Amino acid sequence: MTDVDAGAGRPAPASLFLHRMRLPGASVLAGCAGAALVLAADPTSDAGFPLPPCPIKLLTGFDCPGCGGTRMLFSLLHGDLPAALHYNALAVLLLPLLAWSWTAWVAGRLGRRLPTWTRWRWSPQVLLAVVVAWVLIRNAVPALRT
Repeated sequence: MTDVDAGAGRPAPASLFLHRMRLPGASVLAGCAGAALVLAADPTSDAGFPLPPCPIKLLTGFDCPGCGGTRMLFSLLHGDLPAALHYNALAVLLLPLLAWSWTAWVAGRLGRRLPTWTRWRWSPQVLLAVVVAWVLIRNAVPALRT
């Protein structure tokens, strides 16, 4: 039997599954490659990390919402939660929401609709308010700056 159901002209279930899982698979591979890069080069030291510094911090001197994210990821990959929270506490707290969203997206590609926080009515406004508050507090309190 070929990859097409007899008479229907639709892809067979196995090839349909592979087709639907291409993007999630690519996102996992990209995430693993990024994690490997962060693990290979220590962003917490000044030993010439291959990624450029934050352009917002370079131009303004202020920490953006993502500043410290690479160092936070490096710390998490090494199991150092206190250091990860120091580098970017908001990103650490948002990781479960990101994982939830990714899982719901993958389930949707497989035909299952899972509830997700992205469909709640006030999610965008609340997330924006939290990010703005984080930036203001982070830049106002010297101990929170990276």
